[in-house]
Amino acid sequence: MTVLETLLLYLGGLSFFEALTHTFGTVATGGFSPLNGSVGQYNSVYVDVVITIFMFIAGANFALHYKLLMKKDLTAWWRDEEFRFYLYIVLGSIATISFVLLKNQIYSSLAQTARYVSFQVVSVLTTTGFVTADFEQWPAYAQLLLLILMLIGGCAGSTGGGMKVVRVMVLLKHAGIELKKLIHPRAHYSMKLNKKVVEKDVILSITAFFSLYMIVFVVAFLLLSLMGLDLISSIAAVTATLGNVGPGLGVVGPMDNYSTLEAPIKWILSFCMLFGRLELYPMMALFLPDSWRS
Repeated sequence: MTVLETLLLYLGGLSFFEALTHTFGTVATGGFSPLNGSVGQYNSVYVDVVITIFMFIAGANFALHYKLLMKKDLTAWWRDEEFRFYLYIVLGSIATISFVLLKNQIYSSLAQTARYVSFQVVSVLTTTGFVTADFEQWPAYAQLLLLILMLIGGCAGSTGGGMKVVRVMVLLKHAGIELKKLIHPRAHYSMKLNKKVVEKDVILSITAFFSLYMIVFVVAFLLLSLMGLDLISSIAAVTATLGNVGPGLGVVGPMDNYSTLEAPIKWILSFCMLFGRLELYPMMALFLPDSWRS
């Protein structure tokens, strides 16, 4: 993947250094660019399309790529329930945001709208963090949906951050089963994922993970608000760092950075990045006295 994307970007007019560094930022969903204007500085449809495709691939489960490349399993992606849900999220988000932007005449054409929306949606969902457009200038719906995508993140087994698509799937399925039980309290329902039954312990673990994620989110958000950061910037900064995305809204928007924040706020956001990257359970374990004694 790294070799192929580097070659494609090099053929698109980038220097070898820029092609390689942007590839590193894409495949690892890191999002760092050697240019101040990120990928948007090229203003190239070709570069946008190539990086969008590889961000999408990097946000999917790498085990599926292995099955496709090594075992010649051409249907591996589509058979995977998480990948299909991941694809639906991407397409649905692109469609609805594009509709809102066209309605508000943000861009002059459908092609231009689709280009910028596709890049930003895939970049945010996979937690890559590259930008080609100032989505702070987009309507509120688009900004809110992008924040939600930051929380979701990429697929399990990908290089992306966030809560992971599979966890969101399990939570939604679990909620659906609980609603069915209200109507049919004596019925027995089992949750299946890729035609395999999901054990109750797994469901409880994912529910606990989601609860901890929200607790960390709320505590960090309240601390930032207490230190004087405005509401939008506080929510966006915690969302972007906990999901390891990078750009947010407000003072940490896509055309800004974190350099203007005070040192205590940077410390809190640094911990958010650690919690998001290392995942919650290992980080929480560090603060438990039992783990010190063992």
